[in-house]
Amino acid sequence: MTNWLKTAPKWVILASTLALGACSSQPDDPYADPRDPFEDTNRAVWDFNRELDKAVIKPAAEVYENVPEPVRNSLYRALENLQEPWSFVNNVLQGQFKDAGVTAGRFFFNSTIGLLGLLDPATEMGLTKREESLGQTLAVWGVPNGPFLMLPVLGPTVVIDRGTDWVDGNYFPYTEISDDWDIPRYTIKGLSLRLRLREQEQVLDNSLDPYTFVKEAYYQNWNYEVYDGNPPPEVEADAEEVDFSESSY
Repeated sequence: MTNWLKTAPKWVILASTLALGACSSQPDDPYADPRDPFEDTNRAVWDFNRELDKAVIKPAAEVYENVPEPVRNSLYRALENLQEPWSFVNNVLQGQFKDAGVTAGRFFFNSTIGLLGLLDPATEMGLTKREESLGQTLAVWGVPNGPFLMLPVLGPTVVIDRGTDWVDGNYFPYTEISDDWDIPRYTIKGLSLRLRLREQEQVLDNSLDPYTFVKEAYYQNWNYEVYDGNPPPEVEADAEEVDFSESSY
């Protein structure tokens, strides 16, 4: 459930979560996940998010579903198009110059003949999305992920991911857009994501431990994004070394 709020409050949420986590104690548990030192606090936030989703977010997404699908898809594409310039910069910083060229081409064609991103002619031309964030760039450079965090409303993350949101949200063309657009921007993206997540609800509900299921899904997706679908063997090995047997809960 990421990118639902304005960027500045995320720093407040991140700081408060770290402060709460610092107050929590973790026993000398051989089954404890070293990536998740604030597990007690994270699980409390997870429970809060689940209740908030049932009461507010899921009903709101179901109302938004009444908007015709072509309109919803066009709005989402337009918002995604605004991210292309920053993806271009991060592709360059990662030395992925071919992907940077693809990203620049996507922004040009979708912003012109694609009517500011409402349409996606770039994909039809073979220019598939190459989205990159500053957090991914820092990870590629070798900066550690930091601890796993479950943030209120925003959901699962690691410090290097959410901790760079302020930078990710302050670049062209966002700097040219009024702050009045922030709330509808994050709302549309958040509700669109929530509708897509419905397909995973049954798998989540049937899991032995939904919290751990979501955490592992987040790490798999994060590593996939950082390493462009090809995480090195040592990253996969680190994940396999963590014991998530039922005795840890």
